[in-house]
Amino acid sequence: MPIYTDQTGHSIALNAIPRRIVSLVPSQTELLQHLGLNDEVLGITKFCVHPKQWFQSKTIIGGTKSVHIEKILALQPDLIIANKEENTKDQVAQLAALCPVWTSNISSLQDALQMIETIGSITACSKKAAALIQKINTRFDLLRAASEKIRAAYLIWQQPYMTVGGDTFINDMLNRCGFKNIFADLQRYPSTSLDEIRNRRCQLLLLSSEPFPFKEKHIEALQQQLPSVKILLADGEMFSWYGSRLLLAPAYFESLIKAVR
Repeated sequence: MPIYTDQTGHSIALNAIPRRIVSLVPSQTELLQHLGLNDEVLGITKFCVHPKQWFQSKTIIGGTKSVHIEKILALQPDLIIANKEENTKDQVAQLAALCPVWTSNISSLQDALQMIETIGSITACSKKAAALIQKINTRFDLLRAASEKIRAAYLIWQQPYMTVGGDTFINDMLNRCGFKNIFADLQRYPSTSLDEIRNRRCQLLLLSSEPFPFKEKHIEALQQQLPSVKILLADGEMFSWYGSRLLLAPAYFESLIKAVR
């Protein structure tokens, strides 16, 4: 009986290849589709918007932080895929007491590739997972980062403004663009202020499309208060989705770097 240890140190034993999968994580849902598991995946969250056809056809089991336990159990899953950050500890523990739950914990590209490899192994899709990892590595290897480190901040929320610390996946993506996260000395998703952004000598302010949907109007308002800072919208999926969407991230990052220049 194969035993798989997840990225939180929890181990699960599977006596067969999973045939009834529930995904609680949008980026990992998209990965499962890339691996060809259309029939095996039965349930997804309301935030699993990719692929579109799955969002329209699979059972929606709630949000990432508010899953409906009863809906999940009704699907009789033999594997649930979760994430330490996106799902709540209590709900994951409750589900893990009832069926196998494999939980990812992603703070770097390397973590993401390890997750892809393991999920490929669990679902008997190792060859597809290996091919995906190779393509992602090749595209990131070809990514031309900004030649000079640009002091940047990345906002994910307003009222209060929230940014990203140095122990996040987004921080790793910023570094790969050649952007120096001015909040890298902090952890997770700290609150901040415009005064602090000024005091930390920010040169580039990126406004994410998720979880808060920043728009052009927010750039206009912030630019008046931060006239010397370049402010751009950022595609949050490219910076924070750590599944097969990583194939698209390097090309997007190159276009963003050009916009900064």
